[in-house]
Amino acid sequence: MVRACDTPLGENGGLVILRGNPAPDGACLKVAGLKSLRFEGTARIFECEENCMAVVAARSYNEGDVLVIRNEGPKGGPGRGEMLSVAAAIYGQGMGERVALLTDGRFSGATRGMCIGYVGPEAAMGGPIALLRDGDRIVIDAIARTLNVQIDDDQLVRRRAALAPRAPRRLAGVLEKYEALVRPANLGAVTHSGALEWRCDAPTHGDDA
Repeated sequence: MVRACDTPLGENGGLVILRGNPAPDGACLKVAGLKSLRFEGTARIFECEENCMAVVAARSYNEGDVLVIRNEGPKGGPGRGEMLSVAAAIYGQGMGERVALLTDGRFSGATRGMCIGYVGPEAAMGGPIALLRDGDRIVIDAIARTLNVQIDDDQLVRRRAALAPRAPRRLAGVLEKYEALVRPANLGAVTHSGALEWRCDAPTHGDDA
């Protein structure tokens, strides 16, 4: 059953879309079960899930950190891997709402804590998440639906100019094709040119009559 907008089942849903300077195309936060809807912390940057997992497993992070995992989006993965292992480890250590996790990767419905995923544009497509550095202050506000790093636009422009090109890599078979063709996640992460009106070439039964 789909309710009308003026008669919802609840005031808010379990997910919110955040936007701001690291995520102009949006990011997704599961708010169901969160005790606090606002978090401010210090960025720690990881270029892949495995590097972050090693730090979490060693408990070499601090309360107030925002753990940023990038290069895990549709193109960067390739395929947008699930970051549940890191999120589950953080929660299992009792730090689920004492740190935040920010990534261009994805999460499952089992994720708990201040975990923000699906950041767009992703780092591999030159998104602003690629410009974040260790020590940046990041403010997450689920009530205002905002996600911002506290640096000015001029600083982001300078970082953009200094950003090194993404190093090429060798992938095999379908992964190479997928990386080359995949569109941004906010456009569906499809591997065609996007927004096509699909038509069936075969005649319908009505046409045959």
